[in-house]
Amino acid sequence: MARGFGVAHAGASPAVLAIVQGAVLSGNHQNLPFVVVDKIHAQVFVFNRSGQLLGSAPALVGLARGDEAVPGLGERPLSQIQPHERVTPAGRFVAELDRNAAGQTILWVDYEQAISLHPVRSLNPQERRLERLASASLQDKRISYGCINVPTQFWHAVVLPAFRHTKGIVYVLPDSRPLHSVFLDLLQSTEKAVAK
Repeated sequence: MARGFGVAHAGASPAVLAIVQGAVLSGNHQNLPFVVVDKIHAQVFVFNRSGQLLGSAPALVGLARGDEAVPGLGERPLSQIQPHERVTPAGRFVAELDRNAAGQTILWVDYEQAISLHPVRSLNPQERRLERLASASLQDKRISYGCINVPTQFWHAVVLPAFRHTKGIVYVLPDSRPLHSVFLDLLQSTEKAVAK
């Protein structure tokens, strides 16, 4: 695959490579910029509409493992969300920049579930989010209520420019289910495209 390469040199997992290849070869990304979130390895990869890697960074993801969002979670205050419910849901999402209730610019991933990708914020010093983001420990990256937190510099230099004035696609890889159970259509489309 000519497009989408560069991601292999960024330390991407085989699952990330499979999704990038699938998105580009099948056109599943609809010629839009796209993001692949690897929850297992706590990494985010951002691509332009041609499938060229724009950048990658470590990320903080939901405290709990799991791939299904809890129904109605986006309507509840954070104080009422239990630790086992703090999941970053897996799947394919149409995303766009907007503002949250505090007026901060974020990339909405799943509006109904209040899941977004945004720069890391240290609202609760006990959570040590900035330190966790810099940590080499993957367990340290599990802290959010489900949102995907990225370094502030990466947000401003890579994410914002990629999604300014356009929607995009966010692929969140599973951490509990097999990859094909979440992205079966995408992976099958890739096989057909390669076979042609």
